[in-house]
Amino acid sequence: MSSIHDRQQKTVTENSGRPALLLASSSPRRADLLSALDFDFTVLPAAACAVDETALPDEVPADLVARLARAKAEQALRWDELPQRSVILAGDTIVVHSGRILGKPRGVEDAVRMLTDLSGRTHQVLTSLAVANREKCRVLTVQTSVELMSLSPELISAYVATGEPMDKAGAYALQGRAAQFVRRIEGSWGAVVGLPQYEVAWLLAEFGITPRWAWEQTSI
Repeated sequence: MSSIHDRQQKTVTENSGRPALLLASSSPRRADLLSALDFDFTVLPAAACAVDETALPDEVPADLVARLARAKAEQALRWDELPQRSVILAGDTIVVHSGRILGKPRGVEDAVRMLTDLSGRTHQVLTSLAVANREKCRVLTVQTSVELMSLSPELISAYVATGEPMDKAGAYALQGRAAQFVRRIEGSWGAVVGLPQYEVAWLLAEFGITPRWAWEQTSI
């Protein structure tokens, strides 16, 4: 994994005709999960895939997350420096509780409020993937249910004081300290973090993108 400026030419020339995979996301968690699967990819600059994430009037959560993932992929396809044979992977993740979308907390009080609402209850995490090239775009949404243990006010305050919740939807990080709060997950762990591994692998395969270990072995 590297920046598009470091890897663009190398990716195009070394892939022997394979499409270049570009990640349209600034999330280090998505990049880490994609790297763990051993895909060869480059990360687009944030400005190349930035979109307005404001929900439309009366837009339901599933429609919102799918629309945003598609919009990010389509925006990335307009980037002037995009290699000709490119496949874009974009994603969006939202937390939903009692029909309400929980975004990133606006401050300490907001983080405390979110965690208090989620304490001892089950909520849903929706992650949409969009994979696109210049001919087509495929969007897939994965829903995962997460149940948190009952959290005391003191525990919530201590967790918020770590700073970890402040840039996370729903005010917690499953891959961080908050892992110890999770009683049960029904669905994809990766989707909660931001990238459902099973779904992304077979969706990319539809576009001719396979992990490095797969094409290195078949080219021997």
